[in-house]
Amino acid sequence: MFTVYVLQSTVASKAYVGFTNNIERRIAEHNAGKHSYTKRYMPWILKYTEQFDNLREARERERYFKLGAGRKYLKTRIFSK
Repeated sequence: MFTVYVLQSTVASKAYVGFTNNIERRIAEHNAGKHSYTKRYMPWILKYTEQFDNLREARERERYFKLGAGRKYLKTRIFSK
């Protein structure tokens, strides 16, 4: 099982999209400063997740969220709440 996730920085107006097979470990890594981009805007909170059965589907959905239409979807449906 793979999870596509969206994080939101609590100190800057930044979001991060990724995918993993272990969401708890991955969020802990982001909040521990183990990744160069997310290290700058710590701490992060989990805003949204989607579950997928295979890696290909998870990668496709992550890519969608990182492109124009997906960013618009996140902005209007997830971050406007």
